[in-house]
Amino acid sequence: MAFEELLDEVGGLGKFQILQMVLIFPSLMIIVCQILLENFTAAIPRHRCWVHILDNDAVSDNGTGFLSPDVLLRISIPLDSNLKPEKCHRFLHPQWQLLHLNGTFPNMTDLDMEPCVDGWVYDHSLFSSTIVTELAVSGTCTAFAPTFLIYCSLRFWSGCSAVVIVANNIMLIIEWTRSQSKAVILTLISCTFSMGQVMLGGLAFVFREWRTLQLVVSVPFFVFFLSSRWLVESARWLIITNKPDKGLKELKKVAHRNGMKNAEATLNMEGLRVTMQEELKTAQMKTTVFDLFRTPNLRKRICLLFFVRFGTTIPYFGIFINLQHFGSNIFLFQVIFGVLTCLTRCLIPPVLNHMGRRPTQTLFMFLVGLSILVNTFVPQEMQTVRVTLASVGMGCVAASNTSISVHFVELLPTLVSGTVDRKPPANTEGMDSIPGPRRFHTLQSKPKHHND
Repeated sequence: MAFEELLDEVGGLGKFQILQMVLIFPSLMIIVCQILLENFTAAIPRHRCWVHILDNDAVSDNGTGFLSPDVLLRISIPLDSNLKPEKCHRFLHPQWQLLHLNGTFPNMTDLDMEPCVDGWVYDHSLFSSTIVTELAVSGTCTAFAPTFLIYCSLRFWSGCSAVVIVANNIMLIIEWTRSQSKAVILTLISCTFSMGQVMLGGLAFVFREWRTLQLVVSVPFFVFFLSSRWLVESARWLIITNKPDKGLKELKKVAHRNGMKNAEATLNMEGLRVTMQEELKTAQMKTTVFDLFRTPNLRKRICLLFFVRFGTTIPYFGIFINLQHFGSNIFLFQVIFGVLTCLTRCLIPPVLNHMGRRPTQTLFMFLVGLSILVNTFVPQEMQTVRVTLASVGMGCVAASNTSISVHFVELLPTLVSGTVDRKPPANTEGMDSIPGPRRFHTLQSKPKHHND
């Protein structure tokens, strides 16, 4: 394609691209910490009902001083089906008869119980505090939110911003990378997400108080805001939005940083217009994301891509935001899953080259579904088996996410990926000239004289 020729001339993978990734990757790592933060700030610690004879310091001398806390807990809190203290119920009155049972447990349903009308007592051995242990949340904005509603609202806007930052930064890297290297670069980006998961596990282990952790993963964005001034705008985007002079300036800047002195001297507006004639012509027409659904074959493929993306995203976050289900040491699980996903993502480039895009995607999605299906039938007591199956599923879903990202970039045009704010063309003939990694006509229905 035309822009690929210009990109090869100024350097499609050189010092500039490396510097661009160095500036962007740290922000992607912190973004992951923000997305998965509720694993720790909203973690549910071990808890039980508040008990008068056990937790009220004012009644320490009430005739029960000779009884240990474990004994008082036994006569005050019923046991659940796993013989663990109930989290949300307590005995209406102390059950003194339970002191005389030798290893036998009565039917708890026969005893009078009540909900936790006086609140809960939380275990602070893992977290000094989380938003679950407070009725009013106080503590950059969410850390100091005065109410839980404001906290949720700020977290919502933080999530919206995170999506924009991730999409924009990825497109900025991809549009300055030559086609032959895009699969490897996307894999590096995916591995950056895994490193962010590992980083979050370490930070959460060090900063157990939720407000402090919230600040630690929020303040760095002020630094990223300042460093973003060194990022270079996409020349391709500038050209197709009818700003060729600014695009030429950015191309010369990239050629200079990559040490391509000859290219810097030969780049001029006349040469750019000749090379990008098709793109400049198309820039006069207006298109939107809805043009992806104008023809049946294109519409079918786009819907399938979106469905696969949905199918890989749901289990990914379903596992990663439910770490407490696998055990109490969620710091360790966060780090282990991060390392595991990084290793599986590194396998994607050679597998894609050997098997192709569709077979690779099919294989990993099958393994994800199989591991989740089998895990539903494994008893809760077999925790090691459940964690192993979840680890296999997590590794496969991470690989599947990386694979579909590569497929998306190769099939969706840049126009749709990064510039979706333009109106559709007056007729469908202009679709063939819309610029992108793959033009629209490569995805549309084939002419009738071709065989499907």
